[in-house]
Amino acid sequence: MARLTDLRRDRWTAAALALVAAATVAVVSTQVFPYHSLNHDEGVYLQQAAMLLEGRLFLHSPVEGAFRPWFFVESERGMYPKYAPVPAAMFAVGKLLGGYRVALVAIAAGNVLGVVGVVREVFDHRTGLLAGVFVLASPLFLIDSSVFLPYAPTTLLNLAFGYAYLVADRTGDRRVAAAAGVAVGLAFFSRPYTAVLFAAPFIAHACWTLWRDPRGALPRQATTAVLGSAGVVTTLAYNAVVTGATFTFPYQAFAPEDGLGFGHREILGHEIVYTPELALRANRLVLELFFTEWIAGGLLGAGLAVVGLALAARAGVTARQLIVAGLFVSVAAGNVYFWGNFNILGDLERAGDGLVSALGPYYHFDLLVPTAAFAARGAVGGTRAARSALAERTSRRGARAVVLALALVSTAGMGGVTADNLDAPLSENMEVTRTYEDAYEPFEGGPPENAVVLLPDPYGNWLNHPFQYLRNDPGYDGETVYAIDDRPFAVHDEFPDRRFYRYVYRGAWAPYAGSPSAAYLQRVRDVDGDRVRLRTSVGIPDGAVGVTVRVGIDGRSAYYVVPDPDEDVSLTLLVDDRVRLRGDARPLQNETLAVEGRENVRTTVFVDYGGGSGFAYRLDLPVAAEDGRLRALTPRVERCRNARACGGAAAYVPGTGPDGAFVETNLTASERNP
Repeated sequence: MARLTDLRRDRWTAAALALVAAATVAVVSTQVFPYHSLNHDEGVYLQQAAMLLEGRLFLHSPVEGAFRPWFFVESERGMYPKYAPVPAAMFAVGKLLGGYRVALVAIAAGNVLGVVGVVREVFDHRTGLLAGVFVLASPLFLIDSSVFLPYAPTTLLNLAFGYAYLVADRTGDRRVAAAAGVAVGLAFFSRPYTAVLFAAPFIAHACWTLWRDPRGALPRQATTAVLGSAGVVTTLAYNAVVTGATFTFPYQAFAPEDGLGFGHREILGHEIVYTPELALRANRLVLELFFTEWIAGGLLGAGLAVVGLALAARAGVTARQLIVAGLFVSVAAGNVYFWGNFNILGDLERAGDGLVSALGPYYHFDLLVPTAAFAARGAVGGTRAARSALAERTSRRGARAVVLALALVSTAGMGGVTADNLDAPLSENMEVTRTYEDAYEPFEGGPPENAVVLLPDPYGNWLNHPFQYLRNDPGYDGETVYAIDDRPFAVHDEFPDRRFYRYVYRGAWAPYAGSPSAAYLQRVRDVDGDRVRLRTSVGIPDGAVGVTVRVGIDGRSAYYVVPDPDEDVSLTLLVDDRVRLRGDARPLQNETLAVEGRENVRTTVFVDYGGGSGFAYRLDLPVAAEDGRLRALTPRVERCRNARACGGAAAYVPGTGPDGAFVETNLTASERNP
């Protein structure tokens, strides 16, 4: 009866731990990552989840070159993500239950329960509960469980496999063995190499059981193997459907030299020769960060795990315990073969550089399992050893008091180290989020309805890189459609009944450095006629000594000067088959600028303070001469420190800039008099 009561208490305690994990991740996810993280892969998985909810494996771009999401492969059948769909499917389930973040909460709770279950199977209930606490308190768990990346979801599948395998090994239950096979098959479908590294010690144990007791072990091991192999077959079938080749994974179709192995590695122009020496150096740094900054207690927690390993070895380590210990070897050694661990470090000469500083060594997420298991074993074993040693020298009550005091001091010490280690990534990510709040301020009340928003492409011709917060519905039929601002006329023709906006921001896109500083949603009008007229008024702050104007088109330019500029300068750009400037500016020479086809008419107004100092306004007017008619879109407007500083990162945002600086535009079209 007492044992039943203890078991029930342990289960309630485990459930409480899971609830704490769920609540903590809910807070971190919503407060630290409301606009997602610096890792733009989150947008890939969420876009994929939305596709799965609509029963789609492919996206079909309404306008070529204007709608390709980050890390999507273009093919004849459509665009598809470079990642397997299992993590996205788990996020999609969360959406069905109330929101994508519901999945994060559930996965975090499941991982804590999984650790408790696995460690309980190889040690005991108390050790399992302590291992759950250790994982819950680890910065790597808290940060990476709060973002839409595949590492926590895949670990959940791995833990489900590990727990079911161990239960089946203990009981011989083929139904549990079947569950283990399904879980490991799904883990392989999710992240094949990650699943193989986790399963390797279990496979070794399975072979050992077959050698020791073939008749008893074969039924359950065969059940697990067959269903696990079904996951491999499913993965290959998915490859055949999306890539057209059974053994070509989507990530290989995206970048053939991105993946496992040494030698030349490349993705999107980023390339290195990944030598074994470089691999060992990078992984040493990753493991150092893992054990010093990203687990509970840092080095103290790592030391506790070493004590646990020593105590287990001294007591006579069991075959089941060797499975968990083997994860240290398989996960750490296996990741040497993967160049992603080099990429997350950034500059190897700078400590804490790269994505690892904000999100930790996430490719080693599974390493939390053996670390927590043996740290818990060290804590339990160390407590028992201390109590036994003290019992020989003092009363039982005195020994218990001393052990309790030591436990409290140790817990406080580990808690202090953990809090300090957690503070750094939380602070860094919060700084990024504060910048995102400024950048996405134009969407604070929700995106505009029945609209198309044209987005810049600072990192290349991609959607959701970096703007993963701004995603399209898979059918491009949501309230807001997002398109790259490279082919605006074609996009407008595809969505003629929607209102158009242009999203612009001031400063380079570098949220980790507090930039951009402001953003703006500019209304974009499409006008057409025989002639287009752009009236512009720009502010001239006090102290200006001169104003010059340059109008350029297709590499040709015309220059103007504004004599005696006042507080503002009014200009009128006339465009038909030629381009002319009227208003306060006077031409410096006769220059004819002709419009042929689709052009960008650029007007640069330089405000000179003397001595070479000043700033520039730049207006880029998209025009299209077609079938004797002229179309134009509201110009892109920038305010730059000088003309050479313009180029996309100096957008004019009303209400910012020095006193007296402003831009007002009015775009119209008219017909020629008959």
